[in-house]
Amino acid sequence: MKIGLALGSGSARGWAHIGVLRALAEMGVAPDVICGTSIGAFVGAACADGDLDDLESWVRTMTWQEVVGFFDVGARGGLIKGEKLMAFFARHFVDRDFSDLPLPFACVATDLSSGREVWLRDGGVATAVRASIALPGLFVPQLRDGRLLVDGGLVNPVPVSLCRALGADIVIAVDLGSDLVSQRFREASPPPSPAPAWRQRLGQFFGRPEEAEPGADGGLGTPSLLDVVAGSINIMQVRIARSRLAGEPADVLVAPRLAQVGLLDFHRGAEAIDEGLEAVRVMQPAIRRALGGAA
Repeated sequence: MKIGLALGSGSARGWAHIGVLRALAEMGVAPDVICGTSIGAFVGAACADGDLDDLESWVRTMTWQEVVGFFDVGARGGLIKGEKLMAFFARHFVDRDFSDLPLPFACVATDLSSGREVWLRDGGVATAVRASIALPGLFVPQLRDGRLLVDGGLVNPVPVSLCRALGADIVIAVDLGSDLVSQRFREASPPPSPAPAWRQRLGQFFGRPEEAEPGADGGLGTPSLLDVVAGSINIMQVRIARSRLAGEPADVLVAPRLAQVGLLDFHRGAEAIDEGLEAVRVMQPAIRRALGGAA
């Protein structure tokens, strides 16, 4: 029986995948195939290469200063070029071909010209991951094999189908968006608080909604650009994920509760990892049933 792990998209919320992998290991569940979309590709590639320990150590200690340091702001194609982040990733975690990975791995991107889903399974791993995480409007698209590629979450946020294609008999999927829609703007803005430093540095693009003028009814004011982008992406990916999962269901769906973690809150890794651990612990009975009691 071949176990596949489908790691979904979700930007900074994707650090929860590390917790999921840790909790599965505690149960004695070792995936035979790992597939990822966007941040799921980032974590999945590191795991497939045997670098999960180093990745977790880095994520748990990441500060906002480090996050800001990876923001090589550009003006064409996206606000963040992503070159600094991926250079770090290739240098410290994965810098090899897919065929050289100890564990089978593949990731999803989207062809910007045709809108087609692209499965990346050969060539350089780092460039494939860079394509999979290219969130439109934020990260600059990646040119690969003559195609301009963007975030795979546009077409397949939780890549169960890719796991099946790679031969997985049982698929455990991780959906990072199960509790996101309507959370961000549902309640009135919180009291003003000091803006995080990375938002101050990028303040020309990302204002804070609580700094905006309140609405006429005293409720929500005008949200920032980042909040509009994040909310829109959340809605899109949640709807697409629900549709894809309905037609291509996983055997077990793990859903960490991550609505409190923002799109670029990469410095909140410890919190996200702990949510991933807890989500698997909640689903242990279902996982054991799916695996026939072997776990």
